[in-house]
Amino acid sequence: MSTENSAKNHGWLVAFAGLGINLALGILYTWSMIKAAIEKDFGWQGSQLNDPYALCCLVFAFTMIFAGRCQDKFGPRVTASLGGLLVGAGMVLISTTNSYSMWLLGFGVLVGIGIGFGYSSTTPPALKWFPPAKTGLIAGLVVAGFGLAPIYLAPASKYLLTNYGVQKSMLIFGVAFTVIVCGLAQFLKNPPAGFVAAPKTANPNATVAINFSPSEMLRQPVFWLLWVLYFIGSGAGLMVISSVSGMAKKTMGESAFIAVAVMAIGNAGGRIVAGLLSDKIGRRWTLMLVLLLQAALMFIAIPVTASIGGEPFVIVFVATFIGFNYGANLSLFPSFTKDFWGLKNFGMNYGVLFTAWGVGGFVLAIVQQRLKASSGNFTSSFETAGVLLLVGAALTFFIKPPIKR
Repeated sequence: MSTENSAKNHGWLVAFAGLGINLALGILYTWSMIKAAIEKDFGWQGSQLNDPYALCCLVFAFTMIFAGRCQDKFGPRVTASLGGLLVGAGMVLISTTNSYSMWLLGFGVLVGIGIGFGYSSTTPPALKWFPPAKTGLIAGLVVAGFGLAPIYLAPASKYLLTNYGVQKSMLIFGVAFTVIVCGLAQFLKNPPAGFVAAPKTANPNATVAINFSPSEMLRQPVFWLLWVLYFIGSGAGLMVISSVSGMAKKTMGESAFIAVAVMAIGNAGGRIVAGLLSDKIGRRWTLMLVLLLQAALMFIAIPVTASIGGEPFVIVFVATFIGFNYGANLSLFPSFTKDFWGLKNFGMNYGVLFTAWGVGGFVLAIVQQRLKASSGNFTSSFETAGVLLLVGAALTFFIKPPIKR
């Protein structure tokens, strides 16, 4: 086997190992089911139900900065293994208690840190094995695992929560995730020194980036523009994802977990399709289309979620495409990071940009819970998200590649 073929094959092995790790870390997207069981078993009320999830999003995002630095310095294998151990420790901790504060510590902090270390280790090594023309595709494929997770976690959660309760279910998940993440982490590796993934065909939309340090990146106005757009695109999607099970119960009853699982197909599909599309027509145009479609879906969702006797497939359809557009952000923004600021400091640079995902999820998930508690419905939440998304779509016209002086 030639060196070129060996390198190519190892690149795909790294990409699929990363996808597998993200499949395990996607427990975050089943929170809407977990919180329903918490409300029933523990008696938590109001904003308490979303607080561990919102804190986990925030901790996950800010951990990406340090985890990205760890990935750049010590490699993906060590970083991902540490992530698997932390996620497992957090899940085991919450399996022993119904205390609100301990769930904030276990799920909000430990699981959040663990997801950050695991997630930060999957995309950078995979991108380094492939040419610029495949940046969007590979980024989308690797992070698709995180979006696909509810396809198996939603029915698994329903079975475990029904038969074993919240605490035993968290213990089972904790042990399983530790084994899976730490095992797959051993397949993650960076290319050898001097390795260059030469493109076989030119991509007119690929940007040849100069390597920027994090401090240089932060001085670029386009970074802050992308940060705001990531905040809007991810936060609006997470508002819906965190409560989709509750929204679906009006029309689907105990089968609401199906909406969670089907939305995951959209979430994962959006990551791959947007990645491929952005390789063809460019990142900026793809992002603008995603934000416009998401805004339209938010306004369409208002009458859909307000209906009690509506057709179940309608809410599944809307949730699926909201998941699709949300997922697109998770492949577009790492691709922007590589295109604009290079691969040398990719882990930390993307970690800094990824804080927008966490702040968006934290702020808008809490806003959604407050609006729902005050109005009794989801209308004001969707209106708020829809307006923000329209503003974001307009801002995409100002995205321009940075110039390093």
